[in-house]
Amino acid sequence: MNEVLAVGIAYLLGSIPFGYLAGRASGIDIRTVGSGNIGTTNVFRTLGRRWGIAVLVADVGKGLVAVLIAKELTGGVWPVIAAVAAVLGHVAPVWLRFRGGKGVAVAGGAIIGLMPLASLILLAVWIVVLALTRYVSAASIVGAVAFTPLAWALGYGWQYIVFAALVSVLVLVRHRSNMKRLATGKELRVDLRRGSRPGGEAGA
Repeated sequence: MNEVLAVGIAYLLGSIPFGYLAGRASGIDIRTVGSGNIGTTNVFRTLGRRWGIAVLVADVGKGLVAVLIAKELTGGVWPVIAAVAAVLGHVAPVWLRFRGGKGVAVAGGAIIGLMPLASLILLAVWIVVLALTRYVSAASIVGAVAFTPLAWALGYGWQYIVFAALVSVLVLVRHRSNMKRLATGKELRVDLRRGSRPGGEAGA
């Protein structure tokens, strides 16, 4: 019973649409502006740095809290399953007719809870790629590609490697349109001093 409870809580936590709520608090529907995504990047671009940082922290936090609750209630593979549920909650939130964000930030929080060393390395990779390219989407894609081999190289168990593979595939699938724009040179960069420039669909 605790296992079902942990997974259910994880999904519901993940499905809290902080980006959408931030938009509502600012008097807009975030789904109708910018890229239409409820993730951090669109919030940052549309509502500004203050809201963008707040939503980023909240989205990372819900992934982390979901894993910590699952660890408290269960053991074995169940915290990993809860982590997947949290990411799925963000990508397909029941409150928004299952149309959510791209899962990067909440996955990051879940990875912090499950695989702290891997999370530090992936964060470093993400920051370096963003600093070099100024593409949020490129940083997320490279991190997704690196995640599974990194989990294997660090000696994590099979359940963590499966988790890494699932998250990587999900993030890559959610970034299909970004990949097309990167390939054609149409993806927009971010201004690291002022935030994202209008347009594009990178999102967390």
